[in-house]
Amino acid sequence: MQRVPESLHHNPGMATPSGHKLTRSSLTLLVWALAAASCVYWGLKISSGSGMPSALPVAAPAPPGVDPLLVSRLLGAVEQGPQSQPVAASRFSLIGVLGGTAGGGAALIAIDGKPAQPFRAGSQIEEGVFLKSASARQVTLAATPGGPATVTLSMPPLKD
Repeated sequence: MQRVPESLHHNPGMATPSGHKLTRSSLTLLVWALAAASCVYWGLKISSGSGMPSALPVAAPAPPGVDPLLVSRLLGAVEQGPQSQPVAASRFSLIGVLGGTAGGGAALIAIDGKPAQPFRAGSQIEEGVFLKSASARQVTLAATPGGPATVTLSMPPLKD
């Protein structure tokens, strides 16, 4: 092979010493070996299935609904009992009583000035008002059949 004079050599960057050629070849071989090893690794990983989940994760249960009563208490609302009308003693007039055994008896009661009607102990006089008990000269009324007495009605005093 004939050597080209330096004055005619138009690409000096291509002219490399032989030591650089060996380094470049080794580096290229190393990069291709790493690429091949990476392909083998990922191929085995995907084909074995250990890297992929076997089942889809189960969805978490929906959160429980919001309790409006609890939220209102947290925001400072005052808790109220059952919405029953207060029993006004002035609406009822005790006309007569028939006392009986404990928890028994009957009474003749006029409501709002209307004619008197008979009621047995435990019966409903009107919505939210029950005759709880009757004794010799008085009766007790309650908001519920077994609830506490809210009003006590007495007979007018006897005239001499």
